Amino acid sequence: MPKKKAAKKQPLKEQLKAFSEISKAISSDLSLEDILKLIVSVTARLLKSNICSIQLLDREKKELVIKATQSISEEYNKKPPLKIGEGIAGRAVLENKPIAIKDITLETEYKYRDIAKKEGLASLLCIPLSLKGRTIGVINLYTPKTHDFTQSEIEALSSIANLAAVAIENTELLDETVKVHEELRTRKLMERAKGILMKEEGLSEEEAYLRIQRFSMDTRKSMGAVAESIILAYNLRRR
Repeated sequence: MPKKKAAKKQPLKEQLKAFSEISKAISSDLSLEDILKLIVSVTARLLKSNICSIQLLDREKKELVIKATQSISEEYNKKPPLKIGEGIAGRAVLENKPIAIKDITLETEYKYRDIAKKEGLASLLCIPLSLKGRTIGVINLYTPKTHDFTQSEIEALSSIANLAAVAIENTELLDETVKVHEELRTRKLMERAKGILMKEEGLSEEEAYLRIQRFSMDTRKSMGAVAESIILAYNLRRR
């Protein structure tokens, strides 16, 4: 009886090079958009994919939206969002586990078989992106020919999904830090501006606050920007 041919593993050297390239991008000052674009490009090259994409979950709408892909297909890139549980990607999010489809052109659950046929897409590997116990999206890998994904390929794409989740987490933490600093700065500006109005125009603290708020609404500027203008005008008068 002939021996069963072992599944071909992804060369370790290529995997390490790809992971290193992605890790460097994550620790750089690139924007999240550029990092995700690099991830899909590197992944497509590593796993011989004709289309690789990352879809992230819009928390308010509970929809998966394409955020990065190296595909030049306008039809694929403009695919409508998927609801949680809808299609292959939606189910991967709902179940929080990888899903491999050998031939998506025959898979009734796959929502865009017409696009798949037109773009020459055959097999799909969909891996959830998880962050601190919550699923935030998926990474999709398509092959031009029907393909049985090996455990090595599933593990490789899962590792890349983890790196993408780290990049997203870093961005969320940075956004939160910026938000906290901005709130602190606005609070300091408000205190200073209220003090000026109280001193210059004899207003109470509440009256000063209401005047800033009213001017903010009338001019459609943030209260921080109004407070900053009051401080600037006061400083100019004192010169």
